[in-house]
Amino acid sequence: MCGFAGIYAPGMRESNVGRVEQMIRKLAPRGPDGEGIVTRNGLALGHRRLKVIDLSEHAQQPMVDAELGLDLVFNGCIYNYRELREELQGQGYRFFSHGDTEVVLKAYHAWGLECVKRFNGMFAFAIHERDSGRLVLARDRLGIKPCYIAATDGRVAFASTLPALLKAGDIDTSIDPVALNYYMSFHAVVPAPFTLLKGVRKLPPATVQVYEQDGSHHSETYWRLKVGSREEDRAVSAEEWQERVLESLRRAVRRRMVADVPVGVLLSGGLDSSLIVGLLAEQGQTGLSTFSVGFEEAGGEKGDEFQYSDLIAEHFQTDHHKIMVPSSRLLETLPETFNAMSEPMVSYDNIGFYLLSHEVSKHLKVVQSGQGADEVFGGYHWYPPLLESGSGATDYCRLFMDRDFDEYAETVQAGYLQSDFASAFIEQQFSDEEGGNAVDRALQLDTTVMLVDDPVKRVDNMTMAWGLEARVPFLDHELVELAGRVPADLKVRGDGKWVLKEAARQVIPHQVIDRPKGYFPVPALKYIEGPYLDFVRDALNDTRAINRGLFNRDYLTRLLDNPKDHITPLRGSKLWQVALLELWLQTHHL
Repeated sequence: MCGFAGIYAPGMRESNVGRVEQMIRKLAPRGPDGEGIVTRNGLALGHRRLKVIDLSEHAQQPMVDAELGLDLVFNGCIYNYRELREELQGQGYRFFSHGDTEVVLKAYHAWGLECVKRFNGMFAFAIHERDSGRLVLARDRLGIKPCYIAATDGRVAFASTLPALLKAGDIDTSIDPVALNYYMSFHAVVPAPFTLLKGVRKLPPATVQVYEQDGSHHSETYWRLKVGSREEDRAVSAEEWQERVLESLRRAVRRRMVADVPVGVLLSGGLDSSLIVGLLAEQGQTGLSTFSVGFEEAGGEKGDEFQYSDLIAEHFQTDHHKIMVPSSRLLETLPETFNAMSEPMVSYDNIGFYLLSHEVSKHLKVVQSGQGADEVFGGYHWYPPLLESGSGATDYCRLFMDRDFDEYAETVQAGYLQSDFASAFIEQQFSDEEGGNAVDRALQLDTTVMLVDDPVKRVDNMTMAWGLEARVPFLDHELVELAGRVPADLKVRGDGKWVLKEAARQVIPHQVIDRPKGYFPVPALKYIEGPYLDFVRDALNDTRAINRGLFNRDYLTRLLDNPKDHITPLRGSKLWQVALLELWLQTHHL
C-alpha cells in the first residue's frame, strides 16, 4: 500500500521540493491512486497512494494533523487498526478518516515511540513533529515494508525504494566492499543496514530511528525474535502444537482480509499458499480469486506446478487464473524485472512474481501470499543436517553459502577484496549466548535476516511494481513467536515443516501436503543457454562492466564457457548471480 519519500534538512535554506517530486514520480507504480507533497521547516515529504482502506480523500497522504502538530507518510497495513482506533477514541481522540493511516498518527501522539509495539501489521512510516522538528522513521518487526536512507551532514533522504532514493541526488553510489562480499557469498542477501551502494543504508527491521533538528540521531530496536523452546514448551504434545499453530494461522489469515477492496491469493500449488486458500474457505470466503504462473520446460525440468494449484482451485471452487509464460516473453521482460528491484536479487522466481503480479493487478489490488513458512517452520533442506551438527555455523555455511572466501578471492578484483564479512556475520549469529541448538540458530538467522532480504523483499518489489499489495500471514509476528517456541525436531522432522503439514491435514487435501517439495521453477534461468547465455555474455562484456572492474575476467570466462558446471549449493547459477548484479547496475544507470 503506497510508497513514500522525503528529504529532511532543517539547517538548509534551499527547497528540496523538486527533488522529492522526482522521488515520488519514481514511486508512481507503488501508488497509482494519488500523490501529495508537504513542506515545512526544512522537510519535504512526498507520498504515492494505493487505495485499499478508506478509499475517500480523507485518508490522503501526506496526512497532516494540525491540531496534534504531526505530519505522516505511511506504507503498509495495520491489521488491528479498528481495535486501536476504538481504544484511542476512548482516550478522547477525534478522527477525520476511517483508515489505518490516521490510527498510526494518533497512536504516535498517544504512546510515542512505543506505538509500534501495539501494531499488528506490515509498515514503514515517517512522522514529523511540527513543533520540535523531530523526524521519526520506523519499520515493522519482520521488515516486510522497506525504508532506504541516505544520510550526510545536515541532510537525511529516505524512500520506499532504493531507485527512488537515488533521485534525491548527492549520494555516493560506489560499490560497498562489505556488501559485495555478502552478496556474492550469502546468496545475494545483504543484511541491513548495508546495501551494495556506499551512500545508501536501509533501516533494519523492528527499528525506530529518530533524527533531531540539531543533527543528532539515535535508534532503538523494539522487538527481538528468540527461536528456541522454553522449559514449559517441552511438555506440550505434538498434537497440541499442531492446534496452536493452526489457530494462530487462522487469526493471521483472517486479519489480512481487512480491506475495503477484494482480497485474493497467489496460489503456487505448494502447501503454504494452498493452506491459506483452505483457511479462507473454512472462514466462509466464496468466489475467492486465485492466481498461478508457469514457464516453459528447460533442461528437462518442468516449469509449472499447475497440477497442484488446479487441485486446490477445484477443491475449494475458487475463481482460478493460470498464466503460462513463453520463453520469448520471459527474456524480453527481464529488463523490466531488474528495474523493479530495489536491490539485485538472484532468485529465479523474481520474474515469476513480476509477471504474475502484472496479471493479478488487472483484477485485484490486494492478495495474500505464502512467503515465510519455510523459514519460520523449517522447510528448507539445510535444516535437518543441523540437528546433529557439532558446528552449526560451519555446516550452515557449507549448506547455504554460494562460495567460500577462497573462491570469492577468485571472483572479485583485488580492490574489492577485504575480509570474509559474510562468514563472520554467520559465526556471530550462531554464537548467540542465549541461543538454542543449531537448527534454532539457523531458523532465527533465516527469519530475521535472509527472509527479509530475499523472499520478503522480492514479493514487495515485484507486486508493488504493479500497484498490488501482498500480505503474508505466515509473518504475523504472533505466529512467528509461537513457531519459534515449537521444538526444532517437530519442525524439521521428515522433509521439514512437519508440525505445519500435520496441522494442514485438517484443512487441505493430502496430495498437496505429501507431494515432493517444489520451488517457483524458472528453468531457463537455471540452465543458462542459447539466447539467455548471449544476453548474459553481452552484459558482462559491456564497456560499463569492463570499466567498473568488479569481477576478475578469468573467472567470468570460466563461468561463461561452462555455465552448467557452476551451480551453488542452493541449485542456483553462479553465472546468473554475477550477471544479475551487473545488469541491475546498468539498468539503474550506476
